[in-house]
Amino acid sequence: GNWHGVTVGALEGRAKRGALQGNTVCDLPGIYSADSLSMEEKFTRDVLSAEKGAPILFISEYAALDRSLPLLQTLAAEGRVRAIILTKRKLFLRAGGALDVAALEGRLGVPVLEAELLRGKKLAEAVAGALAKGEKRGQNRAAEEVLQGIYTPQRKGLSRADRLLLNGWFSVPLFLLLMGLAFFVTFARGLPGDLMKGGVEALFGDVLAPCFDGFPPVARSFFQKGLCASLGSVLCFLPQIALLFFFLSVLDESGFLSRLAYLTDGFFSRLGLNGRAVFSLVMGFGCTAAAVLTTRGLDDRDIQRRTILCLPYIPCSAKLPVFLTLAASFFSEPFAAVVLLYLLGGGISVAAALLTKGETPPFLMELAPLRLPDPLFLARSLFFQIKQFIIKVATVILAFFLFSWLLSSFDFGFRLVEPGQSMLAGICGWLKWLFAPIGMADWRIAYAALSGLVAKENIAGALAMLYGGFPYGGASAFAFAVFVLTCSPCVSAIASTARELGWKRALLYASAQNATALLFSYAAYFCLTCYALALPLALLAVLLLLFFGKRHETLSRSGGRRLKKLHR
Repeated sequence: GNWHGVTVGALEGRAKRGALQGNTVCDLPGIYSADSLSMEEKFTRDVLSAEKGAPILFISEYAALDRSLPLLQTLAAEGRVRAIILTKRKLFLRAGGALDVAALEGRLGVPVLEAELLRGKKLAEAVAGALAKGEKRGQNRAAEEVLQGIYTPQRKGLSRADRLLLNGWFSVPLFLLLMGLAFFVTFARGLPGDLMKGGVEALFGDVLAPCFDGFPPVARSFFQKGLCASLGSVLCFLPQIALLFFFLSVLDESGFLSRLAYLTDGFFSRLGLNGRAVFSLVMGFGCTAAAVLTTRGLDDRDIQRRTILCLPYIPCSAKLPVFLTLAASFFSEPFAAVVLLYLLGGGISVAAALLTKGETPPFLMELAPLRLPDPLFLARSLFFQIKQFIIKVATVILAFFLFSWLLSSFDFGFRLVEPGQSMLAGICGWLKWLFAPIGMADWRIAYAALSGLVAKENIAGALAMLYGGFPYGGASAFAFAVFVLTCSPCVSAIASTARELGWKRALLYASAQNATALLFSYAAYFCLTCYALALPLALLAVLLLLFFGKRHETLSRSGGRRLKKLHR
């Protein structure tokens, strides 16, 4: 399918037990035919061509079997398909579909397995058994003959829920309402996100840190500043990050996002993108690196480049700890501060799309199935995200904090000193002038910003370790938050960009983003301290000129004969 959540690259794993032990299993992006259109479909075709001897497990939804059959027969005739696995049986039957699985197996000459009836170990054993039988050539019949008399398609047409969710006057306000509710529950004072954050802060600050009061000076500094202060300043935001991921997963798994993509295509086409870009942009709220990889599902290379260029301005979950650390300096309510920064990021992302606007190709959208998300799947997905965050904190970020503590606690003679006389102060002293225009000519701010280029969570930890709290006023705090919002993403996201667009373009994008981030922060500080309305009016004028200026001749999307953008 060409909606978010499907595979867009090769995911490989090595079997460690059972009949498949020692074999590599590779999950490829799904395709319906060898006539590939999108980038991930071409990728699958290329892998299939390169791995001629590899056996294939062909996975299809019941409802898509008639569309998948020509490709299935082509691969089966080559003797490569060892088994067919059918999924989403209940949805198919509920919609009036029917299939005689035994008859299908007989006509194709390939084992047919039903995933919902063979869960876990049973499915693995059945797959292993099918592979062990060796090569079995499928029968060469026309697709209509294969399914004749044994397959009844599910009912066509849109359900009432589909018709409602494909109404822009209903779905767009609903999306904004749901996102507002998600942010409110996550960040507003006294609500679950804030309460759980406070509990983790109390654990590190009031319970664990005092345990080291009687330790020698070096050990006390190591445990209280190097571990408790830095790790606590990042891990305390884990509940809020988890809540945000949960809301995004519900929107994704319900199929609502694919309908939103269809509805917003008109808006995104004006930006030189298309509706499918909404998947990657919404995914950017979770993780920029993962969102960059999802752009492989876009149909056009130019749209992919422009979408990747916009993604760093969508605030990812790693920026939340920084925004909330700084928010207290310029807003009494963290919920309002975070919403403001997210709206600002979205506006800059729109401006970036307009500045790089190009031709927009025709848009074809396949709807993901509309369904209630599986609670077990949501739990597993959330557990995976939490586990990944904790692993990241316990490895890369912890190593960075310990390295920072070492450099900020000792001088070049390895004597325990105050941070101002440390090795880190000497190394980063010249960087402080970059942030002098926003009222913070301080090497500690420069180092915190530099640490964010590795991982954005490092900024909150560095501020907690070097300051204990943010000591500057609201204007400086907001300007620094703007820098964090608009600077280049973490090294993981840059690496993801390099995989998609090449290292030269990835480094060029990162350098340009860091340079403009400094300018954005200077402008924000200037607006707050000098002319409060000058910059917003200037930005509005630029956006209006871009929007109503140069126009491109594109295929009409409305009026008269509308493009058929939606199929099932």
